[in-house]
Amino acid sequence: MTLQIKRGDHGERMVWNDAVLGHVDGQCFDPDWWRARDGLLGEAQGRGSAYFLQGADGNEWVLRHNRRGGALARINHDRFLYTGIERARPVRELRLLADLQARDLPVPTPIAARVQPALGFYRGDVITRRIPEAEPLADRLARQAVPSTAWQRLGAVLARFHRAGLWHADLNARNVLIDTHDDFHLIDFDKARLRTPGKWRQANLARFHRSLAKFRDASLAFNFLDADWNALRGGYVSASAL
Repeated sequence: MTLQIKRGDHGERMVWNDAVLGHVDGQCFDPDWWRARDGLLGEAQGRGSAYFLQGADGNEWVLRHNRRGGALARINHDRFLYTGIERARPVRELRLLADLQARDLPVPTPIAARVQPALGFYRGDVITRRIPEAEPLADRLARQAVPSTAWQRLGAVLARFHRAGLWHADLNARNVLIDTHDDFHLIDFDKARLRTPGKWRQANLARFHRSLAKFRDASLAFNFLDADWNALRGGYVSASAL
């Protein structure tokens, strides 16, 4: 896999995975363009809306527009300071995904990214391949419990990412996907980066635990027990010791 880069007709910069696409145009990042061609399959709501597409390679894709969070989003919801194409968040995310996939970690296949610089700022978009037959862990737990063995596997998966040095900026129960085989995948690597070992690993796990506890506090039907977390921790510790 090689990531190619080019400048578009309107000054935008685009990066794409040449193992999937021969080229990419700016219209690929426009949901209306896909809608007009019956290629827009659906939309997921959240801080940054995600659009599900029927991709050019025959697989489903996910298009996500980079958006800000927090109080600043009220006055600036999608513009970021531009300091060069390689420092732009969409390009960094695409390159990180390529790196993690090369390490055989369960992440989405990177497809393409776009950066639109203007007046010292930029807007950005990312396209990845959708994980087939998978849903957010939060959605699964809202319907049914997950067996202890699956929680142990999830702990081992998180340990693999941490051993690789991956710090996920928003590790929560919606950014962990579970598929029909109870295998786990991580998504949404905006602002994620590789780091040397440190206390951030336990802070990352604590953030994930707070996310699960928040869902449980909001609904008595949410299937998350202390025993589940203990199973996850056991899988994490065992995998970390390898």
